[in-house]
Amino acid sequence: MLTKGPAKKVTIYLNEDAQHHLTALHDAIMTYLLHKGVAGATATRAYSGFGSHQTLHTPKVEVLAQHLPIRIEFVESSAKVDEVLPTLYEMVTDGLIEVQETTVVKAARKSSQPEPALPHERRVGPAKLLRVFLGEDDRWHGEPLYDALVKRLRMMEIAGATVYRGILGYGAKGHPHRRSFFHPARDLPVMVSVIDTAEKIREAVEAIEAMLEDGLIVISDVEMIRLVRGSAGTAGPDTGRPDGETRVPE
Repeated sequence: MLTKGPAKKVTIYLNEDAQHHLTALHDAIMTYLLHKGVAGATATRAYSGFGSHQTLHTPKVEVLAQHLPIRIEFVESSAKVDEVLPTLYEMVTDGLIEVQETTVVKAARKSSQPEPALPHERRVGPAKLLRVFLGEDDRWHGEPLYDALVKRLRMMEIAGATVYRGILGYGAKGHPHRRSFFHPARDLPVMVSVIDTAEKIREAVEAIEAMLEDGLIVISDVEMIRLVRGSAGTAGPDTGRPDGETRVPE
């Protein structure tokens, strides 16, 4: 299975009418990739195009429609690409093969079978508590900053994050922020709370600092006590779920 990290993207350009041993070349390539255990591949038919022959292939002209371009694309590990590339090179006698370095940010696969539940487990150990104080009106590329922060933390595989919305507060500028009948909304205070290992919290702080223009970041040492009842994939502290408890020293 393709995993998160460095990988290679292979793109093959050929004509729809290209043949390989009396079979359409694009079908033969897809069958070969499936047989070799490639994680996934997609073949798409273009609307129009031209190549080294300098002939425009378009569905508007019937005689040229059968030569419409096909693009086959897949992402795999470097080892797998090195394994299948020699055969692909031999199969594509009229076309183009492109290989690019890429990075897999997320590789998720939903299992059709439910994972068996594990017995109740108690986890205890030192951790770091990260709290980010900002305003509800703060924005990041047009969306609420607190929402963007949670998305970024999730992409970094931080164990969990919780957003708290205040009803009253003030910051370094001394401006009161409150919600009332006379003040329906005035940039109410928001706090994002995260608990994870020291290494993960350091990574999170770097990402948050690049997004936070006006706010406060606080880090504290905590003792994490978490009660877990779930699948085998559950790991790490999670402040965003009700199945755990965190004890903060006085």
